[in-house]
Amino acid sequence: MGVKICGIKTMEAAKAAVEAGADFIGFVFADSKRRISREQAKIISKALPTNIKKVGVFVNEEAPTILQIADDIGLDYIQLHGKESPRFVDSLPYPIIKAFSSHNLAQINEYACDYYLIDSPKAGSGEVFDWKALEMLDTDKDKLILAGGLNVQNVEEAILTVKPAIVDVSSGVETNHVKDPIKIKKFVEHASVVFLQIKERE
Repeated sequence: MGVKICGIKTMEAAKAAVEAGADFIGFVFADSKRRISREQAKIISKALPTNIKKVGVFVNEEAPTILQIADDIGLDYIQLHGKESPRFVDSLPYPIIKAFSSHNLAQINEYACDYYLIDSPKAGSGEVFDWKALEMLDTDKDKLILAGGLNVQNVEEAILTVKPAIVDVSSGVETNHVKDPIKIKKFVEHASVVFLQIKERE
């Protein structure tokens, strides 16, 4: 059970995530307003403690480019948000997080991944989807990452409804499109409390 803060672009945001107790930090290398340069990601990565898992987010990128960035920065996971095939996923020698839209889960079990990330139809939009739609999902919940519109106000309900292994947040911990240390702290605290309650019940 863990928390992933995605869309990290600055050392200040990374520090806030670490101090809050986040387990994963996401660097976006795809075309996005949260895109980070390889050079900046490398600087931040070197400053992170070893217990923080570094995730690189890519969309329909070529394998050589992904591997070059992953090796250069020292990524722990590769997150794929595009139309990558199961064969493409299998070809990458890294732990994989494959993202799926909540409206398109038919092929999810064709992929052999370390984690399956379920996002809203518009990834990065901050929009919430109907979590109850995942109740019929025939996938190991220990490999499920829930994303899409999560924030301090709804993360407790989201975890109790879906019971994912990890919750993933980006815009939900931002103020004016900038990562907000206070929101990051509160989000991690809320999520951690609920995860602990679930674990104690098991």
